[in-house]
Amino acid sequence: MNALLGLVVRLVLFLAGLVFIASLVSLGLVLLLVWMLRYFWARLTGQAVTPWVFRFNRQPPWQRSGRGFGFGSPPQHPQDDVVDAEVCDVTVVTDVEPKRIEPPGR
Repeated sequence: MNALLGLVVRLVLFLAGLVFIASLVSLGLVLLLVWMLRYFWARLTGQAVTPWVFRFNRQPPWQRSGRGFGFGSPPQHPQDDVVDAEVCDVTVVTDVEPKRIEPPGR
């Protein structure tokens, strides 16, 4: 009885796999047919054949549009608001005492 039940389960799973593969192949063929019709229609009408591409915007959502709540563009500051800062030399270090590093065990 267990052997017969195991055989039935295997057969059902095999048939489910065949149906899945057949659906993928048929979907691919339908996609190919649509693409070929589109290609031949473009050739017949003298238009350029454009490829199917997936374009995406890498910007964060708050930078995608320039409208609404001021999230789309950086704030515009006039040049009069620029403050000049005093530049100092940072290469001269005066508050550090040199220390000798000796290996452990001495």
